[in-house]
Amino acid sequence: MTKVGLRFPPNLSFHEWERAGRRLSDIVDSSSWCLGDWLIYGKEHYSDRYQRALRAAGLQYQTLRNYAWVAGQFPLAQRRCGLSFQHHAEVASLAHDERDRLLDKAELKQWTTKQLRARIQAERSGCGSETPDLAMIPRIRVPSSRLVSWRRAADHSGSDFGSWMLSVLDRAAEQTLAEGTGPAA
Repeated sequence: MTKVGLRFPPNLSFHEWERAGRRLSDIVDSSSWCLGDWLIYGKEHYSDRYQRALRAAGLQYQTLRNYAWVAGQFPLAQRRCGLSFQHHAEVASLAHDERDRLLDKAELKQWTTKQLRARIQAERSGCGSETPDLAMIPRIRVPSSRLVSWRRAADHSGSDFGSWMLSVLDRAAEQTLAEGTGPAA
């Protein structure tokens, strides 16, 4: 293994090739956890040199910050080996009992992160069914600068863009309905 790829021996068996794929997949997923833990430790022990270390890591600041935030939400003993870092990221902002319940279900039913996200959205909308009734929203044109800003805000919150948009729209709807504002009579 090099920094830019893998070299395989010409007589690698299928079993060895398959095992290498599983190990690489494990490395990819564990690297998010490891970087998050690394950042938490660095911030606690080397606050004066923390920014220098972040630059040395060569990754986007927001990406690293997201890793640290999710890792900070789940002590090592609460992380599920059978689920990906992204599964944990999807529920990290929820109450502890709620995220444990959802992670239990995701593990039991072997949900993908997309299925877990759909379940979370269904529960937020008050539809607790296993397969939420989904609808498409109309496409709207927006200036590129606004879209860039929205995507940065989603990254900043540690959410994927679609989930972030839904949560922002849900909050706006709740606020508008609570204020009782509407069209002038």
